[in-house]
Amino acid sequence: MLMQLEMIRPLAAVASYRDSALGSHLIRIGFYCRAIAERLHLPADVQELLLKAAPMHDLGKLAVPDFILSKPGRLDDGEFAIVKRHTVIGHELLKDSRSTTLQTAAMIALTHHERYDGTGYPHGLKGNDIPLLGRICAVGDVFDALISERPYKKAWPVDRAAGEIAVNAGTHFDPRVVDAFYGALPDLLRFLGRHCDERYRTVSAV
Repeated sequence: MLMQLEMIRPLAAVASYRDSALGSHLIRIGFYCRAIAERLHLPADVQELLLKAAPMHDLGKLAVPDFILSKPGRLDDGEFAIVKRHTVIGHELLKDSRSTTLQTAAMIALTHHERYDGTGYPHGLKGNDIPLLGRICAVGDVFDALISERPYKKAWPVDRAAGEIAVNAGTHFDPRVVDAFYGALPDLLRFLGRHCDERYRTVSAV
């Protein structure tokens, strides 16, 4: 476990230079995804791969200008187009590595904003055409974004955020992954209780 955390800590540190909340978000995502994968009964080596690879899902955001990432209001169409490029940029940065972890991270970076109904980006993939690990990261990423304070929104309570995940099963999210998320939710809350930063809302079990 310590060696795995050491792999992602430098990435979180780099991200934190630009956004103090982003570094802790990256670490949380790895644990969320591993917990969901466990509930899906994926092999132990795949669970550990997610723990290491999923935190790199937003690596491409390092190429997004600060004024967009920190904008308190709604993004205009041009700004949103720039943000959407982070999926492709992250993939390009990681895809040529010989490391299985980094190759997996490249795939997750590219696909974690695809939606189960085919309305996501960058390629509009649908259903099982979206790699399972990307579908898992999509749920963990949105959940953490909802319960975290961002420049454009207040943190949501856990019960509201979990309800939003459920409502979007079959549209944004793979229903099977949503079921696994609910099974893992007690474990996620215990983890959050131990790893909150100053910008993160304290949570309690729903």
